[in-house]
Amino acid sequence: MRHLRKGRVLGRSPSHRKALFSNLASAIFLTERTYTELDTNAPKVPGRIITTLEKAKEIRPIVEKCITIAKKGLAAEKAAEAFATTAERGSDAWKQWRKSDSWAKWCDARSPGVTARRRVLSMIKDKTAVRVLFDTIAPRFMDRPGGYTRIMRLAKPRVGDAGTRAILEFVGKNDRVKEEAQKPSFE
Repeated sequence: MRHLRKGRVLGRSPSHRKALFSNLASAIFLTERTYTELDTNAPKVPGRIITTLEKAKEIRPIVEKCITIAKKGLAAEKAAEAFATTAERGSDAWKQWRKSDSWAKWCDARSPGVTARRRVLSMIKDKTAVRVLFDTIAPRFMDRPGGYTRIMRLAKPRVGDAGTRAILEFVGKNDRVKEEAQKPSFE
């Protein structure tokens, strides 16, 4: 019996399952990075991955938790900008700032942001994905309280084993917009 054992096993050992989750979570973040025109590995639709329904349901909480942590980290980094300096590193003004009280305030204000980056890195284990998350994805969801992803079930099953496939994607960018019906004008 599986009393108090939540989550799907997915036919994998615990270490393999944890690696699978971090790889899939980083994969959805990496679809948002900027690609050059010569790159042939660019995704068809940014912010979307296709996987099985069960894997998508297990990854969704991980992705949403990473985005929430990143939002809190960005807020801390923004608060630290009030104590930052614009002087060039190594200059006399910069050295003066390092000895001042505002440098200690800057460090204290910035530390939650650094901690947030490290927490996300420990979850998804990909520095590029963390950079994409903090630079492009988290700022997009700053005013959204939650529900950053959606799962859409695909009609066609997987060819090899007829597993149910699903799309895991970010909300907002690929939304279908309904146009309101226009009342006919009889003029």
